[in-house]
Amino acid sequence: MTDFAFLSAHSFLKVPMGPQDPVDRPFGLAGIAWDGSVTNRPGARMAPRAIREASHMLCDGTHPLFDVSPADTLCDLGDLPLPNTSLERMRAAMQPQVATLLAQQRHMVWLGGDHSVTLPLLRAYYQHFGQPLGVLHFDAHCDTWEDHFGEPSGHGTWVYEAIQEGLVLPQAFAQIGIRSAGLRAAREYVRDQGGLIWTARDLRGLESPAQLDNVLQTLRLRWASCGNPPLYLSFDIDALDPAFAPGTGTPEPGGLTTNQALTLIEELAGERWVGMDCVEVAPPYDHAELSSNVAANLVWTYLCGQVAHRTRPA
Repeated sequence: MTDFAFLSAHSFLKVPMGPQDPVDRPFGLAGIAWDGSVTNRPGARMAPRAIREASHMLCDGTHPLFDVSPADTLCDLGDLPLPNTSLERMRAAMQPQVATLLAQQRHMVWLGGDHSVTLPLLRAYYQHFGQPLGVLHFDAHCDTWEDHFGEPSGHGTWVYEAIQEGLVLPQAFAQIGIRSAGLRAAREYVRDQGGLIWTARDLRGLESPAQLDNVLQTLRLRWASCGNPPLYLSFDIDALDPAFAPGTGTPEPGGLTTNQALTLIEELAGERWVGMDCVEVAPPYDHAELSSNVAANLVWTYLCGQVAHRTRPA
């Protein structure tokens, strides 16, 4: 046996693979290797493997802020077996698998895949909790288009569909980092439904907890006013500027910094989170594994925050 950093392993943080006792390991991670709905460059189906490999550089996984590691409470459930022939067939096969994992009382993190996977995830969470969710959505794109270049659904329609289906509370839906081209009706759709939007421009120069305090307090107050619903975090890697995450299918200049994203995830760790996805990493377009590394770090930070707040004395 050796603790050498590059010892071959295939799971996130080298945690045990496959189902484990949910009492001992209540956190789970699974990959969704699908990119059949991208509008530009494919490759996100390769992300789960790349993010897992990047996570091995986190060594023992002890977070410098939270001073905990998720390694002893996490299991890696591998990639969901899914057809790659059509979006609807993929979603139909995916949702019952997600429901099974949620029924095992696991707090799940999902490694995409393109952003079309979030809709069936939200359908499963809605079914599991029996109520609509609040969502914090990091993205360069609003994903509120009513069609996908003439097709009924894709990775740019899931927000519109989730709101239309009642899977989420519009007033508890918040977007961060939006900056792509788009007509006003799409760009402002979430705000028009009662939600919140902070564009990348709104957040320029704001990185520390003190600088982002207005955002943090507004989110907390909004979620409290909605009755503190279960919260879901969906992080599209293209929310970050391509300088920090070049490996994505639809890069948009002028995005968030890694510091901004980490500050928000760290400071909001104590809210009522029930799950997270990290999507749209495209390893074929990455440079020096920058995007895979930041994705692994974002997921790790989220998990450490959840472990820290779960184990903190009341």
